[in-house]
Amino acid sequence: MAFLPITKKEIENLGWDYVDVIIVSGDAYVDHPSFGHAVIGRVLENSGYRVAIIPQPNWRDDLRDFKKLGQPRLFFGVSAGVMDSMVNHYTALKRKRSDDAYTPGGEAGYRPDYATIVYTNILKEIYPNTPVILGGIEASMRRNAHYDYWSDSLKPSILTDSKADMLVYGMGEKTIVEIAERLEKGEKISEIKDIYQTGFISKDIPKNDAWKTIELPSYEDCLKSKHKQADSILQIEKTSNKIIGERLVQKHGEDYIIINPFNPNFSSSDLDKSFNLPYERKPHPKYLKIGNVPAFEMIKYSVNIHRGCFGGCSFCTIAAHQGKQIISRSEDSILKEIDLISQDKDFKGYLSDLGAPSANMYRMKGIDLKICPNCSKPSCIFPNICNNLNFDHKPLLDLYQKVRALPYIKKAFIGSGLRYDLFIGIDKDREKKYHTKEYFETVFQHHISGRLKVAPEHTEEKVLNLMRKPSFNQFISLKHTFDDLNKKFNLKQQLIPYFISSHPLCTLKDMSSLAQKTKQLGYKLEQVQDFTPTPMTISTEMYYTGINIMTKEKIFVEKTLEGKRKQNQAFFWYKK
Repeated sequence: MAFLPITKKEIENLGWDYVDVIIVSGDAYVDHPSFGHAVIGRVLENSGYRVAIIPQPNWRDDLRDFKKLGQPRLFFGVSAGVMDSMVNHYTALKRKRSDDAYTPGGEAGYRPDYATIVYTNILKEIYPNTPVILGGIEASMRRNAHYDYWSDSLKPSILTDSKADMLVYGMGEKTIVEIAERLEKGEKISEIKDIYQTGFISKDIPKNDAWKTIELPSYEDCLKSKHKQADSILQIEKTSNKIIGERLVQKHGEDYIIINPFNPNFSSSDLDKSFNLPYERKPHPKYLKIGNVPAFEMIKYSVNIHRGCFGGCSFCTIAAHQGKQIISRSEDSILKEIDLISQDKDFKGYLSDLGAPSANMYRMKGIDLKICPNCSKPSCIFPNICNNLNFDHKPLLDLYQKVRALPYIKKAFIGSGLRYDLFIGIDKDREKKYHTKEYFETVFQHHISGRLKVAPEHTEEKVLNLMRKPSFNQFISLKHTFDDLNKKFNLKQQLIPYFISSHPLCTLKDMSSLAQKTKQLGYKLEQVQDFTPTPMTISTEMYYTGINIMTKEKIFVEKTLEGKRKQNQAFFWYKK
């Protein structure tokens, strides 16, 4: 069997008498590079370790799922899954969701609330002497003191409540291998304090001359003062935005939470290695009789071309999790993956997405790279495009052309979000230099399915500024360009905008203005998103504190469920 083992029988069939690492995940086991448990499992396997997975263990019975594979030789890895378990479970209005896209058949109820904490507490009770290392988005975005929307409280670092030995934040391929290697050499987990992208609890601040250290306001101070929490989260963002960041420490009671810097040495070749591992590219066969895993069905014919995002949107987790810098895959790696997809018996020649967190940032970076390492600005494009940004779209155009030339590709769609402020409103010199006009025309002609979805997010300048999004006038310019291209190529393609209601500073009056402005453009909006305060974003902390974190001014925040409903309903004026 090519899948990583998930049962005792599968381990025995491999002839193993021990397992080095066991990964516990809140998701079903899908062996695909879009699923974190598969990536970490394959990376460790490639480094010579024996890895098994316990997907979606039952936490409500006699805990047999946690015991069935026994004790790993090195450590347990724990992740809530691709999503934070609370986002997975609840809507923005705190209603329980009726389905789960990461479970076979889409059935809800196969992971607990705050899954990382629940799983780790169970493991620590059964195997108190075995290290537990946290990973995934839930651990990553709860690594420091953070506001939790679902309990409406300021929570400590997830390390405190989970009792885990260590946390890996961000994309952890290199980090997890180094941890395994050092445990293999006999180091105790409590002695490992100097690995990039790790967090741990310490009685004191370990000496480390290689990194600058910044102490954040303590958890207790943040509980007493929302201004202190605002200061803390702003510093976390500044540090996350740097290539060469600082070590952050934050006192929790008598202990310190130590968060080591992002790894500045993760390269394109490292990313290629991760994507080139021998994934089965499908769910484990045990799920065949249960049903499809909806999240996999959505992405099985999509290709991720890079990591990171320099957009800096206040409500987004990407930079704090993946980093602001763009790490791009090589063309060769991307084309190899497309070739693998083409061999699927059900593939009909259509790629659902050739994209990334933002689809059109491939290979973009600083012009003078010496300026970038210590830059803490959240965005390279807001409020204006940085003069040091090389936003040439030619590498994307070359990649698209090579994909279109493949004999088994009928159409490669761009399903990820496009940052239209990288190609609309560009002066003539840079338009030519960076191939921006050519890029959008190419996407329009060859890479949309008849509908192009973009995210202006709002129409009102004050809200957009807080979101760090471009002026709505830029969207209007995009629409004019889009309409002109329809005429030029005799097509009837649609431009579909997405918006957010109830974001901090947004009032019902602002939503009424949004409805009026979009109505004037001929829109009857179909899909809207009510702002969900996800852990550790700038927007979430503004929601919690009622403070503009950048200026420290008090701002309006709609917190009542009735008020949020009214803002959301403003989108649907045509249904009244």
